[in-house]
Amino acid sequence: MTSAVTMDASGVVPVVDFGPFLDGTNRQEVADAMLRSFQEIGFVQLVNHSLSQTDIESMFIWSRRFFSLPDEVKQLAPHPASGTHHRGYSAPGKEKVVQHVYDRDELEALRRQAPDVKESFEVGREDNSVMPNIWLPEDALPGFRDASLNFYWAFDKVKVHILRSIALAIGLPENYLVDNHLAADNQLRLLHYPPVSSMALQREEVTRIGAHSDFGSITLLVQDDIGGLEVEDPHHPGDFLPVPPVQGALLVNAGDFLMRWSNDTIRSTIHRVRAPAHAQDDGGKIPERYSIPYFCCADFNTVVDCLPGTWSNERPKRYEPISASQYVLDRLAATY
Repeated sequence: MTSAVTMDASGVVPVVDFGPFLDGTNRQEVADAMLRSFQEIGFVQLVNHSLSQTDIESMFIWSRRFFSLPDEVKQLAPHPASGTHHRGYSAPGKEKVVQHVYDRDELEALRRQAPDVKESFEVGREDNSVMPNIWLPEDALPGFRDASLNFYWAFDKVKVHILRSIALAIGLPENYLVDNHLAADNQLRLLHYPPVSSMALQREEVTRIGAHSDFGSITLLVQDDIGGLEVEDPHHPGDFLPVPPVQGALLVNAGDFLMRWSNDTIRSTIHRVRAPAHAQDDGGKIPERYSIPYFCCADFNTVVDCLPGTWSNERPKRYEPISASQYVLDRLAATY
């Protein structure tokens, strides 16, 4: 198995060849390698993950087209004022990603103190009546809606394989987690970080994304080659380690919900986006960055208790059962 697991350039996040899991030649060992990575750092870089590089590059083209539109056009699909309806377009500074801040006044003060310099567009499944999509008029960017939905479902297919690998590694029936993610209550997010002053980032006058953990089951991420993602050092809390992009890799991280579900067997790691090393241009600016995360959540009607095999008399349950809907909506409301 050593040939299927390497490290990224930083030596922080393992790179796992997912191909032997998909083709059935080495399913258990690949699954075990992924679980070890989730336990140690909470992240894994997957290569040969089955998501087409052509599709990825095409979606980045659509993302650039969207964010290049005039502000007044992008605002034709506005994110609602409520954070619980996480769809549509958010302008720079509108959203503030924070860790466990639920007070509205405190959240607003954080936005003023160090706004997140990014803009985003959120997409869910088209038949979600609880959180319907918010689209531009078709003639504003013809083809954008179909391209976004197609990529949403392409990501979802990869999600299924990853959940199967996690279940296999834990010792559960392979479809145990998949059966609790059938509704595809997920979120595709197009992210654009405009150019920003390197000095302003260093002084923390602005941020790209502040330190936080994701709150769903797993997050899948494709990104350009600019970089800037950092993860908290599991051995030195408060210190952050750079995670440079790996060409062609899908970056996967576990969320708080999966950590809770696994009775803390799996780690949900705090991470942030800062200035990438050696990326400053001659004018003192950090170049723009594009990324596309796909946040995967359990079906909203799922009541989650600690997974079988993750607790015992010697290792009791650390969490009470909770519904996926209540958990996710509470966390969404705390970011907007």
